[in-house]
Amino acid sequence: MNSGIPEPQYDPEFTNRVITATGPKAHPRLKQLMPSLLQHLHDFAREVNLTTAEWRAGVDLINEAGRMSTDRRDETGLLCDILGLESLVDEITSKLSLESDEASATTPSTILGPFYRTGAPVLPNGSSIVFASPESDWYQKAKHLLAHVSGRVVSASSGKVIPNATIDVWLAGPNGLYEQQDRAQPDMNLRGCFQTDNEGRYAMYCLRPTAYPVPLDGPAGRVLQLLDRQPYRPAHIHFIVRAKGFHTLITQIFDCEDKHIMDDSVFAAKDELLVQFKERKGDERARWALVYDFSLCVMETI
Repeated sequence: MNSGIPEPQYDPEFTNRVITATGPKAHPRLKQLMPSLLQHLHDFAREVNLTTAEWRAGVDLINEAGRMSTDRRDETGLLCDILGLESLVDEITSKLSLESDEASATTPSTILGPFYRTGAPVLPNGSSIVFASPESDWYQKAKHLLAHVSGRVVSASSGKVIPNATIDVWLAGPNGLYEQQDRAQPDMNLRGCFQTDNEGRYAMYCLRPTAYPVPLDGPAGRVLQLLDRQPYRPAHIHFIVRAKGFHTLITQIFDCEDKHIMDDSVFAAKDELLVQFKERKGDERARWALVYDFSLCVMETI
């Protein structure tokens, strides 16, 4: 409805002056990106009549996320996640880098997430990444989820196994917390690195994952609440799979029985990455079992 109040008229040449201020020696990729970014950014501000107070609140939010971000928690990345930006960029990157017949046979990628840590312990195949003491309260609450996960790493183009591939894995505990968030867990609990054998196989003991909410103690969680959105991520396990001559795969697998598959708060769940855990019999170390193969795309050489 027209309120009778005329829309504000803004300087029609302002955005163009900002764009053309870029100098001739600018970084080539920035020179390509910035005109579109500035045009969309300025158009957004004009479209919603963005005020100084609102702009300042946005800047403060980003600054707060930056102050919270460390090598143990990427709050700025989490803010991008809840806005769907990382999932969108992941899709764009995958389609740009995997434009070949083998792309459809490659395990889909998805977001890294905010809780990845470098330096996870390198473990022999068949080891457990559950480092908590069996006598601890944490372990007693987790033992019904003990699982054995195994499989192979193969080439998407040939189907041949890939020996000496590295599998970096991490997941949250049954209370929804990663070890760096939880004093009850020992350092690097539920994290590990494995190497495939000569037949491309890997194996580990871990936990069947559980759903958990995005942390609400920071700006990302606050934005979710202001938008009246549910904060839960479906149960998942993170993986980074690396092999010489192949594109590195960053992905997650999702328990198909989780009720949040259809409304992942960071928009990362994909049908192709749904898995089904089955009962494991005759193994006192695990109640659940999953066999999952990773398929990698060959890195084209120039």
